Amino acid sequence: MLLLATVLRPLDVTPLMKEGFVPAPVLAATDLALRLRAGEAAIIPTDTLPGLAVLPDQAQTLWRLKCRPADKPLILMGASVNDLLHEVAVPCHRELEALAERYWPGALTLVLPARDGGAGRYLNPGGTTLGCRIPACEQTRGLLQISGPLATTSANLSGEPASMTAAEAALSFPDVAQLGPQPWCQASGQASTVLVWVGDGRWRIVRRGAVIPAGVEVFE
Repeated sequence: MLLLATVLRPLDVTPLMKEGFVPAPVLAATDLALRLRAGEAAIIPTDTLPGLAVLPDQAQTLWRLKCRPADKPLILMGASVNDLLHEVAVPCHRELEALAERYWPGALTLVLPARDGGAGRYLNPGGTTLGCRIPACEQTRGLLQISGPLATTSANLSGEPASMTAAEAALSFPDVAQLGPQPWCQASGQASTVLVWVGDGRWRIVRRGAVIPAGVEVFE
């Protein structure tokens, strides 16, 4: 099926681009959502770092694009807490909601028991957990409201430094369309904090990032 898209503006490229480089289009959220539903990947802004995104059942595309092993789980981003509650096991709902009320949207990823038969089987194949986050980027939350939750990862090749801008992400993934309009909201350049739920109000911190929650029991 032919997808018609509105190109908002040329990509904000930098002098790093090679002569003759033709970047992928920058698309409005409605048009980018069509591409996502057709199985394509997208480059999106977040409050931390630019990200690569696909629909959950297309998660293999992200590992292939990044040249990354599939044993490294992806993060599910959603527009609302309800979107993400649907994908995790019921016993952790109350504690997820408590932290979400204080720190979402924001740079906090919560790793929780995945619901059987849900998105976790795509984002963490062979695993039992799912990392979830709502980004503090209104533009991307607008896309998520249209597309539904997306499997995400940072927009860089595995082992390479993280992309800090749309132009840097385009250097690594020149064929992947980007969310517009641009320029994007300012990213912090710091990855999200990652907490793993271990039950009974306790969390294990596996990555210290932009947010350190207060008032919860966290151990290394």
